[in-house]
Amino acid sequence: MGLLYVVPTPVGNLEDITMRAIRVLREADFVLAEDTRTSGKLLKHLDIQVPMYSHHKFNEHKTVEHLVERIQGCERHVALVSDAGTPAISDPGFLLVRECVKNGVEVQCLPGATAFVPALVSSALPAERFVFEGFLPQKKGRRTRLNMLKEEQRTIIFYESPYRVLKTLAQLAEVFGGERRAAAVREISKIHEEAVRGTLDELVAHFTKNEPRGEFVILVGAEERGRSEADE
Repeated sequence: MGLLYVVPTPVGNLEDITMRAIRVLREADFVLAEDTRTSGKLLKHLDIQVPMYSHHKFNEHKTVEHLVERIQGCERHVALVSDAGTPAISDPGFLLVRECVKNGVEVQCLPGATAFVPALVSSALPAERFVFEGFLPQKKGRRTRLNMLKEEQRTIIFYESPYRVLKTLAQLAEVFGGERRAAAVREISKIHEEAVRGTLDELVAHFTKNEPRGEFVILVGAEERGRSEADE
């Protein structure tokens, strides 16, 4: 019946891949990759030679049914990878997983690298309860989404590109208040990994003076509320 493995790949340091993931990739009938050039570098580093095919946000709607048929007919299994981290987490993969499940194809997701977990832990913000928002809408619906999150009582996690970090931090300060605790963690697991912690106003000031570089995870602490008489 075939089997689909969802395989996390390193977000930075190439050593951040499990032994099981290496075995699954090596034994796959073929690998579905967000960008075959990027994943090809990883497979070459791991000395893995298996066929690769593109599976990205621009073709997944058109190819998903055909891919399920191919997975159903494979001898061993198919591995799905994204450029970095865990597929389907702000990356392609959800549609294929859903279609496989719908058609009775077994899906297994390996544990492994993802950017927001180490960013959350190193942020020094409460980590026992959090909400992952991924990328905010670039235009339409952006302000509406932020207003909905304004009173969120859990740590909020966003992904952002270096080109929009300053704009996003400024908007967060405007909507949430400049004194809200936050952190910006960049280049997870890479040489220049950095965590900047403080208030939103302080983060805006920092990245106004220091040009944002690399991929970012922005974390915002919960709204601080005074204790009511009922809580006491």
